[in-house]
Amino acid sequence: MNAALLDRLRTELDDRRATTGLRRDLVVSGAQGPTLGVDGERLVNLASNDYLGLAGDPEVLGTARRALRDMGLGVTAGRVLCGTRAIHGELEAAVAELVGAEDAVLHTSCFDANLGLFDALLGPQDVVLSDALNHASLIDGIRLARAGRRVFAHADLDELDRLLAEHAGARHRLIVTDGVFSMDGDLAALPRLCELAERHDAVLVVDDSHATGVLGATGAGTAEHFGLAGRVDVLTGTLGKALGAGSGGFVAGPRAVVETLRQRSRPYIFTNAMAPALAAAALAAIRIARERPELRERLTANADWLRGALRDLGYEVPPGEHPIIPVMLRGGTRAADVAAALRREGVLVFALSHPVVPAGEERIRVQVSASHTPGQLEQAAAAFGRARSVLVDS
Repeated sequence: MNAALLDRLRTELDDRRATTGLRRDLVVSGAQGPTLGVDGERLVNLASNDYLGLAGDPEVLGTARRALRDMGLGVTAGRVLCGTRAIHGELEAAVAELVGAEDAVLHTSCFDANLGLFDALLGPQDVVLSDALNHASLIDGIRLARAGRRVFAHADLDELDRLLAEHAGARHRLIVTDGVFSMDGDLAALPRLCELAERHDAVLVVDDSHATGVLGATGAGTAEHFGLAGRVDVLTGTLGKALGAGSGGFVAGPRAVVETLRQRSRPYIFTNAMAPALAAAALAAIRIARERPELRERLTANADWLRGALRDLGYEVPPGEHPIIPVMLRGGTRAADVAAALRREGVLVFALSHPVVPAGEERIRVQVSASHTPGQLEQAAAAFGRARSVLVDS
């Protein structure tokens, strides 16, 4: 292989190793759930997106097993070839019904859904206005489009208002935001975003990956949470977080948007269809999420309890109403040191540092599930209490 390329890559890896360090994938064992196996031990799992505990739900797993037996492992073809099964259409209809949209289209992940969305809909005459803290998939999808791009400071809707007015001559203006921002767990200011979109005749696109199944009376997401059903124009989301299906994403919205994506979204056209067993599992999970509001009630209670316990221990925990709980440990390696101490105490969390979050905004991201028992949450809080000794010694 070309020696110059290898030399450059080795140098860049050495630089990264000396500064932020190299990422190493953690190998875990056992089914996803409130605990996970790590190095032969069971740790309380506060690091996953399994908000409703459906990844290990017996009904969801049983549905997947039956579909695997009846339809096989994968389809080995794209949707536009021979990859489409009846279960895909059933799942798309269920997603559209859940979020209150006219139609929905599946992708193999929400990352793919976001990659294919903007290029399929927009051209050089259009402009996208994107929150600075949007997910990487939105950022990459917007970059792939031929439209103009403007970024507004996180949640600065006055700046967004000015940018919308500045680009009034564009053919189409798309406002793009996460519904829940994954680093802080803060919710988009959806009421004002809807007002701005309607006043400026712009299109509002929301990635609701961390809200689908979690927020709202039926788990429909941020729009239902704020009482704004029907006022988000285009919604994207995942089936692999609260809905526990392992993978899969979607775009939901007006039928003309969805049909255009079926014709033009490159990830939809050129990727194998979602495995039927995963689609069947997602369909079961959607039904359970809608029929069992007690899962969201338990999730809220668990998150509120742990958020309060961490504050009582003296940790800086911003206010919030989502089961993502950021524990701020600013500066140097404080977050990484506490995360390592927690792992030794039987709790799995991860530290977030630059470039994932801005320098000086280091934190541990705690993610709570409805499946956590009171005993497991108490164990986690006690471990956080003992881990404070790392901060005293540093």
